[in-house]
Amino acid sequence: MPADASNPYKRLIRTVVALGTRPEAIKLSPVITALANAPAFRPIVVSSGQHTDLLTPFIAHFGVTVDHQLNVMEPGQSLNRLFARVLTEFDAVLGADVPDVLIVQGDTTTAAAAALAAFHRRIPVAHVEAGLRTEDPDNPFPEEMNRRLVSRVARWHYAATSSHAENLIREGVPSDAVVVTGNPVVDALQGILSRREQSPELSRLLSATAGLRRVTVTTHRRESFGERMEANLRALRRFVEEHPDVAVIFPMHPNPAVRAAAGVLNGVERVWLTDPLDYSDFIGLLAESWVIASDSGGVQEEAPSLGVPLLILRENTERPEILDTGLAKLCPTSDDLTVMLEEMHRTDAAARPTDNPFGDGRAAERIVAALAAAFGVSAGVPA
Repeated sequence: MPADASNPYKRLIRTVVALGTRPEAIKLSPVITALANAPAFRPIVVSSGQHTDLLTPFIAHFGVTVDHQLNVMEPGQSLNRLFARVLTEFDAVLGADVPDVLIVQGDTTTAAAAALAAFHRRIPVAHVEAGLRTEDPDNPFPEEMNRRLVSRVARWHYAATSSHAENLIREGVPSDAVVVTGNPVVDALQGILSRREQSPELSRLLSATAGLRRVTVTTHRRESFGERMEANLRALRRFVEEHPDVAVIFPMHPNPAVRAAAGVLNGVERVWLTDPLDYSDFIGLLAESWVIASDSGGVQEEAPSLGVPLLILRENTERPEILDTGLAKLCPTSDDLTVMLEEMHRTDAAARPTDNPFGDGRAAERIVAALAAAFGVSAGVPA
C-alpha cells in the first residue's frame, strides 16, 4: 500500500480489528480510536455480525465505522456452524488484502475463529484482554477454551492485570510477548461517566424506581441457560415480593433462551423487564443501582469504577481481582443468591468507591504503544 503523502512512514500498518459482539465493540472502540489517531496505523474494522442488533447502536455511539460486515448469524445455528462461518468469512477478508496484523479481544467465537484464520495465513495476532483463566473448560463455556486457543496462536498478548500476565507466562508464553495494559473497557466507561448523558428512556426508568433499592440484573451466558437461569430469576422474584423497598430491573439479552427464562418475572410488581439499553444508559443504570446481579464478565470490570456491590451468578470467575476488592461475591446457586441478597438487605449494603483493578482509563493508549513498538514505529505524531 503506498504511503500517504502526509505520513512519514514508508507505508501504513494495516491493522484489522475483529469484533462481533457488544462487549467487543465496547472494549475495542477505544483501541480503534487510538489506532486511527496514530499516524503509522490504518485500522480496518471487520464485524462478524455475531450480535448484529446489539452491536450496531454501540458502534454508532462510539463513532466507529465498520469496513466489512460479515453477517454470519443464522437462526438456531450450532457453535460449530457459527465457528465455521466466522473462520471462512474472515479467511476471505484476510486473503483478499493481507493485513500486517489482526487484533482480537477476549473470548468470543469471533475472536477465536478470526485468530485461527489469521494464523493459517501467517498473519500475526494481537490479543486484547489476554490471560484470563478459570482453569475449568466448562465455565465459562465455550469462552474458557476460546481464550486458550487465542493464546496459543497470538504473537502479542495485552493483559489487563499482572495476574493475567502471570497466567500466560506460566503457560509458556514468552515474557517479552506479554504487556500489562489494563482493560480498555475502563477507557470506554470513563468516557461515558465524564459525559453523564441520560436518555428519556433511562430517566423514566429511574423516575419509576425512585426511592427503591434497585437490583439490576443481567444474565446471558450459555452455561446459565435453562434451570440455573430460571432458578436465579425465581430467587429474585421472591426477594422483590418479600421486600417492598426493592425494585428489580432486567435489561434482557435478545437470545430466545434468556427471553424464555424471563417469563418467571412476568407480571411481578416492582419488576421492570426492558430491551437491552444503550451503553451510556446501561452504565447510568448500574451507577444508580443498589446491587448488581450478573453473570457478565464485562460487568465485573465495570462495577469497581462505579463502586456498586456485585453478586456474580457463576461458579467461578476468571477475574479474581474483583473478589479481592471486597465489592463482589460469587453466587454459584440460587440459594447463594438468596442468602447474599438477604444479608445485603439486612446490613444495608451501599455503594462505595474503590480502585478499579482492571485499569485506569489508558489501556488503549498502552496497547497501541506496545503494538507500535513491536513494529518499530512511533505510536505518536512523528518528529
